[in-house]
Amino acid sequence: MPPSALLLLFISALLHTSWNLLLKGAPEKYIASWWTTVFGGLLVIPLLFVTGLPPASVWWLLLLSALVEAAYFISLSYAFQDNDFSLVYPIARGSAPAFLLLWAFVFLGERFTAGGLVGLALIVAGLLVIGSPALHRTQCGASVGGLRGGRARKTRLAGEAPARSAGVLMALLTAVFISIYTAIDGTAVKQVDPLKYALALFALIPLLVTPLVMRRYGWTRLSAEVKAYWPRMAGMALLGVVAYGLALQAYHIAPVGYAGAIREMSVVMGAFAGWRLLGEDFGPLRVAGAVVVFGGIVTIAVWG
Repeated sequence: MPPSALLLLFISALLHTSWNLLLKGAPEKYIASWWTTVFGGLLVIPLLFVTGLPPASVWWLLLLSALVEAAYFISLSYAFQDNDFSLVYPIARGSAPAFLLLWAFVFLGERFTAGGLVGLALIVAGLLVIGSPALHRTQCGASVGGLRGGRARKTRLAGEAPARSAGVLMALLTAVFISIYTAIDGTAVKQVDPLKYALALFALIPLLVTPLVMRRYGWTRLSAEVKAYWPRMAGMALLGVVAYGLALQAYHIAPVGYAGAIREMSVVMGAFAGWRLLGEDFGPLRVAGAVVVFGGIVTIAVWG
């Protein structure tokens, strides 16, 4: 893989982790996610007048990707609503390459290699470490079981287990959407200028999402949120547009399977950020799980 592609993917992963951190801190995550797409569209529309639209041959891919990415924004906002960043983010990003491998097996007739199976096993093992309530209860019991309040802590964890399971399921659904739009966009940018494609994509997404959001929340509530938190939402939009634009440029000059997998180095960044910046529980355990997941991703990219 060209060194320039690796640099693009590293910067993209860092920016992506950053805008997801901002989304996690938003009080109304669904609304913040929608405003992110709106600000992103407003940011790229003037640039489209300079670059022009991509060729008509990829418009159907553009529309399909925009629909899937709209679903991704919705599922991601719900996943973050009541769950730790260091739980949701590594699972959503880390399991996407495994789903890509599955789509290749089911729809393209590709067969797993030994490296692919090892990588898949590492991803599954890492995700179990990140998301397993049983492991987290064990760690907590070992650390606080002999202290006052340990029983109350374990009781609270038992009550949180169903919520954590729901968060894991939402993160996995988000990963499905990530794997689908990555495959679509990777196919498109092999045929056309990635900049034109990226700008058109970000201009289209809010058009698809806005009618549903307007119907659910109404303009009064939406405008109140943006007046209170517009710097956060504008920052999320800028980071998101640049992050994915850089990723598409990397997909253009490097194999999509490898590039899409390497980009998920963000799983380690996300787990570490949730632990050190947000003070979430089980930080070291989730970082360890994220490192295992990324090891599986690299194994698939290199030997899979």
